[in-house]
Amino acid sequence: MHRLFISDLHLSNQTPSIETGLNDLMTRERGVESLVILGDFFEAWVGDDDDDPLAERIKDLLRQLSVAGCEILLCRGNRDFMLGQQFASDVGGTLLADVTLLEVAGAPAIVLHGDTLCTDDADYQQFRALVHSPDWQAEMMEKSLGERRELALQLRALSIDAASNKAEDIMDVNASAVAQLMSDHDISRMIHGHTHRPARHSTAAGERIVLGDWSAQQGWLLRENGADLTLEHFSLNP
Repeated sequence: MHRLFISDLHLSNQTPSIETGLNDLMTRERGVESLVILGDFFEAWVGDDDDDPLAERIKDLLRQLSVAGCEILLCRGNRDFMLGQQFASDVGGTLLADVTLLEVAGAPAIVLHGDTLCTDDADYQQFRALVHSPDWQAEMMEKSLGERRELALQLRALSIDAASNKAEDIMDVNASAVAQLMSDHDISRMIHGHTHRPARHSTAAGERIVLGDWSAQQGWLLRENGADLTLEHFSLNP
């Protein structure tokens, strides 16, 4: 299996270089068998009825990959938590559960966005529970696209303000939460994004691989090629 894992691109109309970088990557990697997107693909997602030209361009890109035979697996993040089944269907992909088990490099692995592991951030976990509730999301979808976009901007501003007042370690994963999840599934490998701290960690519970966030200058991916796994970064301005 030749598969790529990516996360935390935070695509928006303010980040054209990242969109270009994604297109360039998929052109270089033509023939890849599977693309796994582990959340925060978009900086914000206000519903699968979003008709922004950026959304349409990205859907076209993923649809072309799917038609060419590339499996598309999508996980919601903390920015694009309203990504839904319609989007996945539109691109010929599969929407993953918050925690999913995949065979990776010949062994089972847990894949997830990673925000649920940051259990020390009690305020965020409370907010997450609210916006993931069916009632909140149904109420959100009753609003117009314009209202939802404005609310997304407000929530983003509040998030930035809240993060500026938190200690860095609070926004990282909790080691006990990681170990518990791996123990619950009897699995010794985990792959996630969210924290923007790319690394491969070896712990008593097993290996935890953290994907990197994309910037205007640099992208990150985890490459699965047969039994090999490599965490790679690359320039978006070759």
